[in-house]
Amino acid sequence: MPQPSPRCASYYSATIHQETDYPRLEGDHRVDVAIIGGGFTGINTALELSERGYRVAVIEANRVGWGASGRNGGQVTGSLSGQDAMLKQLRRTLGAQADDFVWNLRWRGHSILRQRVEKYAIDCDLKFGHLQAAYKPSHIDELKRDHEASQQHEIGRHVHWLDAADTAKVIGTELYHGAIRNDFNMHLHPLNLCLGEARAAVSLGAQIFENSTVIDIVHGDTPVVVGDHGRVTADAVVLAGNAYHRLERRRLGGKLFPASLGIVTTAPLSAEQQASVNPEDLAVYDTRFVLDYYRLTADGRLLFGGGANYSGNASEDIGAELRPRLEHTFPQLKDVALDFQWQGMAGIVINRIPQLGKLSPKVFYAQGYSGHGIATSHIVGEIMAKAVSGQLEEFDLFADMRHWRVPFSDRLGNGLLAAGMWYYQLREKLR
Repeated sequence: MPQPSPRCASYYSATIHQETDYPRLEGDHRVDVAIIGGGFTGINTALELSERGYRVAVIEANRVGWGASGRNGGQVTGSLSGQDAMLKQLRRTLGAQADDFVWNLRWRGHSILRQRVEKYAIDCDLKFGHLQAAYKPSHIDELKRDHEASQQHEIGRHVHWLDAADTAKVIGTELYHGAIRNDFNMHLHPLNLCLGEARAAVSLGAQIFENSTVIDIVHGDTPVVVGDHGRVTADAVVLAGNAYHRLERRRLGGKLFPASLGIVTTAPLSAEQQASVNPEDLAVYDTRFVLDYYRLTADGRLLFGGGANYSGNASEDIGAELRPRLEHTFPQLKDVALDFQWQGMAGIVINRIPQLGKLSPKVFYAQGYSGHGIATSHIVGEIMAKAVSGQLEEFDLFADMRHWRVPFSDRLGNGLLAAGMWYYQLREKLR
């Protein structure tokens, strides 16, 4: 039997608590719901449905958490992809209720995730505390507006404004001009979270098949997921492959574009070094359009990500690209050893609104979190499970969203996306 594709050589894959060993899909199977993709969206949809008593099968081409779900920065924040564009469209259908809907959506994933970790005793290095730091003086007014908005809601008791001096006390760099500190936000080991959620789903009766490439979906009253060595017939199918699948290109092509995001992780830092860069163990990202983000791992390494390659191609040397950014932020870590470097593909949507919809009456899809996937995918898992069980209200809100679609080819779309990112970065430099 062929071996599963190896995981990328990341810090996360090196610190897995319990590696997966699910069987390959072989023969014919019959379930209530078949889910294609073993990342956060697919696994959480499976877990939600299993909790409701559905017979579920997850079919994953590689291993659970193999893609972006197991490679990301590990930050769980209230930054919702496409918030402004989403509000604009939802106001046409929800009216004045749109603002509350989107505000609550920003924090809903946090509650789902915490409940998962507590209920199923998932060890994923969960910590609290996050900083959104103003990279330029011109960014402060917008940050202050966000802080003031938070004070009108329950979340406000967890959110505090820091001036430049206070920011420098909690993060060992002089780069920032102020920050929002949010102690409701979290950071964690995303791969161990995803694997723990998969074990929870299996404990409730879900089946997971790894090393099982899906080659076709046969639509109909009882759709069939066709794998390279087996088939699953179901009452409903959920396609949750995000940037890592090539299925249903006639309907989905030109809607989602892969962007390569890179991360490095240092050798373990001494206690003095940890205190010099991040004495309060916060996760951090800055306010640039293409931002840097970082945090300390459970074993005292600095995990640092930044930049993005919107061409759709992998970068050649992540360490060489990110070391200057890391050392610019923390000169005290100049020449620090980088033990790990890796990259993963995020699914970028032009208007940044997650894409939920149907390909046929019994075949659903969900994709496109544009770099804000941990919390959002947990929300989407809940929405998709409700939709499959006939509760379509929230699903329909997203399915009715209007999205840009780039004709001709995905490569052209990536080129246009890269040009758009260059334009926004240029605007930002001129602010």
